[in-house]
Amino acid sequence: YKVSAYRDAVEELACEILELMAEGLGVPNTSIFTTFIKDADSDSLLRFNHYPPPPPPLPTSPPSLGFGEHSDPQILTLLRSNDVSGLQISLQHGVWIPVIPDPSAFSVNIGDLLQVMTNGRFVSVRHRAVTNSEKARMSIAYFGAPPLNVCIVAPPEMVTPERPSLLFRAFTWAEYKKATYSLRLGDTRIDLFRNK
Repeated sequence: YKVSAYRDAVEELACEILELMAEGLGVPNTSIFTTFIKDADSDSLLRFNHYPPPPPPLPTSPPSLGFGEHSDPQILTLLRSNDVSGLQISLQHGVWIPVIPDPSAFSVNIGDLLQVMTNGRFVSVRHRAVTNSEKARMSIAYFGAPPLNVCIVAPPEMVTPERPSLLFRAFTWAEYKKATYSLRLGDTRIDLFRNK
């Protein structure tokens, strides 16, 4: 019961965030992104992660990865963790910035689908999880996703003088999900759907 109540609460929070984002983007229908997540056939999921400390490394060893570099393929991710560091983001290739853990807050990640639906106005962030050498890191991730058959495309309001054409072709979540799982974790999948 508690897990389903938590899932419902984070879904509601994700929808509030997405509606504020739509409003900020000037989209008249502020539920344009949340409709997919609220759908009874939504492919959203909740995942529990546990990253135990690794065995003692050699002095020249790089950080031990708990989960490799990637971007989330869904619409929006809400992540909550204990007070152990490990989440890192990369705003430029190869440069990793640690996210300071705060068990009373959520980390919010833009997913690939939201990047497509905002015509690149919001960009999905590449991130990874490294293990902490002393303590176990635990996190709960909510991935807001649409139903499999939903067509993903930017609404007309996202075509602007600054972005006069769609950056990505239309596709279904099922197509994108299939591409996601056919490639390696670190591959940039979204580029497969860019308009040439």
